[in-house]
Amino acid sequence: MSTVADIKAMLMKGKAKDVEALVTKALQEGVSPAVILNEGLLAGMGEIGEKFKKNEVYVPEVLIAARAMKAGMAVLKPKLLEAKVQPRGTVVIGTVKGDLHDIGKNLVGMMLEGAGFQVIDAGIDVPPEKFLDLARTHNAQLIGCSALLTTTMTNMKAVVDAVKNSDLKGKVKIMVGGAPVTQAFCDEIGADGYAPDAASAADLAKRLVGVA
Repeated sequence: MSTVADIKAMLMKGKAKDVEALVTKALQEGVSPAVILNEGLLAGMGEIGEKFKKNEVYVPEVLIAARAMKAGMAVLKPKLLEAKVQPRGTVVIGTVKGDLHDIGKNLVGMMLEGAGFQVIDAGIDVPPEKFLDLARTHNAQLIGCSALLTTTMTNMKAVVDAVKNSDLKGKVKIMVGGAPVTQAFCDEIGADGYAPDAASAADLAKRLVGVA
């Protein structure tokens, strides 16, 4: 097996120290940072995402795989910057105003990073203006809104309306998710996409920015 294949395999097993060492080894072998990223780290995280969708792995496995990816990225990031490898896009994520839940949002953030996106986490209880300000500051293509309560779902519409009534109209797309959220609700409020789980959210983000 090649070092890059080993990186993918160890990431899927959640072996953070091994991934870190293998990324260093691959760089020493002259493997390009883009290949290490795409064929090692992102490929491994993508496969974990697929298994998660099929209920073949669960949240703990996703978390340890994401931790292993972060360890590898810590070594790789300076080299990616030197090689001018661009992220697939930038996504601002957050739990909408009035809602303090963050486990689902955090999982989506990990999956988005695992799909090659730069993720700006706005946190919880996020008002529409904050989503827009962060999208402007970081030149984001996407805003991801999470809600876990039926009472706070309506605040997703406030974010959609705020974008449509701002300079970001047509530039930033909005994806929504969370336990009570459905495709019908997404269509009703005029959001650009809905995902039922974290792995699907990463796939949706790729489609919305045109890199799927």
